[in-house]
Amino acid sequence: MALKAGDPAPNFTGPIENGDVVSLKDFAGRKLILYFYPQDNTPTCTDEACNLRDGWQQLKKAGYEILGVSPDSTRKHTNFINKFGLPFHLLADKDKKVIQSYGVWGPKKLFGREYDGVLRTTFIIDENGKIERIIDDVNSKNHANQILEIQ
Repeated sequence: MALKAGDPAPNFTGPIENGDVVSLKDFAGRKLILYFYPQDNTPTCTDEACNLRDGWQQLKKAGYEILGVSPDSTRKHTNFINKFGLPFHLLADKDKKVIQSYGVWGPKKLFGREYDGVLRTTFIIDENGKIERIIDDVNSKNHANQILEIQ
């Protein structure tokens, strides 16, 4: 069953780039932008991460924390963060358990080829752990504003 606004956000636990382990409960009492993306250092994923980086102060001022999730390793996440100066953490979901629990693994098409992969999606989770909004039409070059204009 697909998640929708108003549903409790599925709990998750996983390693971030520095090896620490985070869970949904670590964000209790705070609003969380949980964004799922396919792969570090690819053009669209880099655009999205850098746009969130550039909007970080505004998002923080609006009360948001940010956590990115992809199937990349912690080492790849560390390199991605350092290369682009990202001020937020990235969760390494190599076994895709978090990705699948949020329903963002599925069929995609690229250059006429069909395959399964991460469906670029952002979940806005409120202070009580409920899904406030789901953005599945992510504008990677304007994502921070996309989040802020629909608060």
